[in-house]
Amino acid sequence: MRLARINGPEGPYFSIQGTDGSWVAITSLGIVAETTPELVAVGDRLAGLDIGRIAGGVIDPEFLAPIVAPSKMLAVALNYVDHIEEQVLDAPENPIIFAKYPSSLNGPYGDIVVDPRLTGRADYEVELAVVMGRRTRDVSEADALDHVFGYTVSNDVSARDAQRADRQFGRSKSFDTFCPIGPWITSADAVADPQALGLWTRVNGETRQDSSTAKMLFSVAYLIHYLARGMTLEPGDVILTGTPSGVGLFMDPPVFLEPGDVVECGVEGLGTLRNAIVPPGEL
Repeated sequence: MRLARINGPEGPYFSIQGTDGSWVAITSLGIVAETTPELVAVGDRLAGLDIGRIAGGVIDPEFLAPIVAPSKMLAVALNYVDHIEEQVLDAPENPIIFAKYPSSLNGPYGDIVVDPRLTGRADYEVELAVVMGRRTRDVSEADALDHVFGYTVSNDVSARDAQRADRQFGRSKSFDTFCPIGPWITSADAVADPQALGLWTRVNGETRQDSSTAKMLFSVAYLIHYLARGMTLEPGDVILTGTPSGVGLFMDPPVFLEPGDVVECGVEGLGTLRNAIVPPGEL
């Protein structure tokens, strides 16, 4: 099951993909949700639909970010073995967790604004994003994936100079437009193994990142278990699970995003983001 948020003539709405590839508003099926937590709350009703009977919707919609009003957006640093190796660092003993604020959310095809007054070192990070499906506290690693609603693609855009100056991640990774996400949420039952997905980044058609979630240091299941030991994860919360090697900061020489660039980030079976880099005033 794929669920997207689409911009229609009367405003945004959630939709489900039918067997003909079109996107059908869930309200036309008698189901109402305006935020991602509300979408998760009606997940059982959506899962019970006869997908074979759903068709005749919008063929080429304007996709918006499928994440709306999460209570938390959490992210993980240094979670790919190849990314750790490219920095010549020791692997962390525990996940390194930080917050990426919801005000940074951007659509899967929205422009990323790089303001030279704020950063001269904007960088990309393709990531598998997890959408939580249940209120989760003290879950075992073995049961953790049962608490996932679905998966999507994210780009953890980062201002490397601000990151270094701040000595932490929150502000430098949360500038407005710095979290493209989507194009849709793929339900957890449609992803056989979140640790066996290819993921990649292309900048202006050149492949920069090309790896697999198999290279995660801490698995999706472990991350959920680890986080839920100390905090309650709510339905609709999002976890960005880290990025592999190939970011611009560690190229030789480093290469950063500039206005005119186009960044594509994809995860196998989950879709591809495509975002243009623009200066302020071109949103």
